[in-house]
Amino acid sequence: MRSSAMSQKGRAEPPENIDNRLRALRTAKGLSQAELADMSGITRQAVCAIEANQYLPTTAVALRLAGALGCRVEDLFSLVATGDLIEGDLIAGTPLNASTQGPTRVKVARVGSRFVVRPVAALGEILNFTVPADGLLIGSAGSGQQTAKRGNLVKVRLLRDRRAVEQEVAVAGCDPAIVLAGEYLRRHHHAATVVGWTMGSAAALEALKRGEVHMAGLHIVDAKSGESNLPYLRRHLEDEDVMVVTFAIWEEGLLVRSGNPKGIRGVGDLARQDVTLMNREEGSGARLLLDQKLGATGIDPVLVNGYRHVAWSHFEVARAVAEGRADVGIGIRAAARYYGLDFLPLQEARYDLVVPKAVLASHPSLSVLLDTIVSRPFRTEMEALGGYDTRETGTVRSLRGSPVAT
Repeated sequence: MRSSAMSQKGRAEPPENIDNRLRALRTAKGLSQAELADMSGITRQAVCAIEANQYLPTTAVALRLAGALGCRVEDLFSLVATGDLIEGDLIAGTPLNASTQGPTRVKVARVGSRFVVRPVAALGEILNFTVPADGLLIGSAGSGQQTAKRGNLVKVRLLRDRRAVEQEVAVAGCDPAIVLAGEYLRRHHHAATVVGWTMGSAAALEALKRGEVHMAGLHIVDAKSGESNLPYLRRHLEDEDVMVVTFAIWEEGLLVRSGNPKGIRGVGDLARQDVTLMNREEGSGARLLLDQKLGATGIDPVLVNGYRHVAWSHFEVARAVAEGRADVGIGIRAAARYYGLDFLPLQEARYDLVVPKAVLASHPSLSVLLDTIVSRPFRTEMEALGGYDTRETGTVRSLRGSPVAT
């Protein structure tokens, strides 16, 4: 192993290209970071930084660590294998630009026994340029005929180590804070990443049932009981064995421009001819909330200007209001705060994460992610986003009764 992990061309090897097994071998020996530091003659801070992939050890340090653990340097550090060719299911409805020349950048997740493939572009215009691809889609596999259950079978050349791809967590839902949770996970478990696919609550649950993601988030308040999510899950999950974990409680309401120039006070004002709405898609929790409030007020949606104008996320709604393309939108307080909008609260709702127990037992990163979201640093930062209450974060809900654990 060369000092400073230099490549053949003299450039430093990126940390993500190093398969770092120091933490696993240390814990297998029953050693703390401090104990390993004493045995190898380095500082505990150095051990911590190496395990977090923030520092690549020199040859001398690597040899000391290997000697302390009674193994070879190659057992601790090695270059990851990239370039594997896999076959996976390209999820129907994800955008592919037929006019684009060359391969398509894709994210890949292993869900059960299959790989699920989505274009990075489906994450949106900003994340498309900030989230690295897992591989390049290079063509169809077999006949390429789409089936109702699987979608198109495609070939992907991986850009990351296959083991790292298999630790990726795919989450469907509309809470943008799941990306923040993924960053906290990556800090403490460097091989694991989280990809949040933005979609409404109903669509997220259906994606979970089709085996396209590991976890789904939803916020649907039952109109009769006022209970969040569980009545909807009981109706739509049948006998599936799942765990329901609370991510946070957030505030939902109307988003209006700063100073509220149209003087909007509540849902009743949406029937005014001088007010234009930016709505959410059918099946989203925000759309269901709006429909409930319109019904309770006796307003026919046909009378609402912009009712059929649809944005596909809370932040798209907020951006439309901030840019003057709408006077009011339905969404969460965190989105209003980010865009400097005023917020008229309508209700608090619980945002829950749903994961099949079989997936939780088999996926190497899911339990670590659930531990991450209950950590005090993550909860403190999420509350600082605005409109989040984390007092019930981590509470496990039973589909047949009261919360069962925290």
